[in-house]
Amino acid sequence: METKKPKTINEYIGGFPNDVQELLERIRATIQEAAPDAKEKISYSMPAFEQNGIVVYFAAYKNHIGLYALPTGHEAFKEELSSYKSGKGSVQFPLNLPMPYELISKIVKFRVQENLEKIKKK
Repeated sequence: METKKPKTINEYIGGFPNDVQELLERIRATIQEAAPDAKEKISYSMPAFEQNGIVVYFAAYKNHIGLYALPTGHEAFKEELSSYKSGKGSVQFPLNLPMPYELISKIVKFRVQENLEKIKKK
């Protein structure tokens, strides 16, 4: 059985139950507000935001929302993310806990600035 890969973030979000769609839309809006010039796209079958390189990816799973701010975005917020399950470049926000929208916004702003600094160095 072949799973249809989403071509847009709307398609991606539309594939989830309403309660998860609401969370995903709010995360999307949080990212858009923190990075208004970032372009939306689907990359690795996940919603992604790009501005001078990838800013963040996010994805929904059965019990959590994953945020992927690459290793540097997670390292910079290590303390604030310490209560969440995380890997080198990912963090899991459980669906049964309040979503940390303010923290997501801070991480996105950090990644936008970090990408801008990389461009300036070139």
